[in-house]
Amino acid sequence: MAVFGSLSAVRAQLAHDPRFTAAFDYIAEALKVSSPVRQRINGVAVGTTGRIELAGGAFALEQAYQSKPRTEAFLESHRKYIDVQAVMAGEEIQEVVDISRMTGDAAYDAERDLIKYRDFKDTSLLSAREGLVAVFFPVDGHISRAAGQPVLVRKTVVKVPV
Repeated sequence: MAVFGSLSAVRAQLAHDPRFTAAFDYIAEALKVSSPVRQRINGVAVGTTGRIELAGGAFALEQAYQSKPRTEAFLESHRKYIDVQAVMAGEEIQEVVDISRMTGDAAYDAERDLIKYRDFKDTSLLSAREGLVAVFFPVDGHISRAAGQPVLVRKTVVKVPV
């Protein structure tokens, strides 16, 4: 099940799992306002994503985008990677629900490691903003990028191999 909170709280909950070491070290640097990692994320052009390789087969997707209405977002999950998401600037509403409660909307896309689901209204809502981290496991259907009003969001999503 998903884990959400400050980096220190999330890191403490998953400290027993070495798969997350590189992800949490990278996010700790990204959360430092003057770090080179944060400056790189701040420089990502709106609408683009940069990929940074990390240790242990993990990689970070550094993104900048305008949040969008919930009706334009979709529920998704992944089989090969765990998402560790951290917002650097802006705010978005993230949603999470166990995939056993949902119905697929498209076949699994192995190249993108993506399963899309039909809309589902009975989700848990998370207010993702600077300093908070969300970890979504393969059993967690989730939506990101949703907000009431469009807001510029700068964030990183670390893909940690299952």
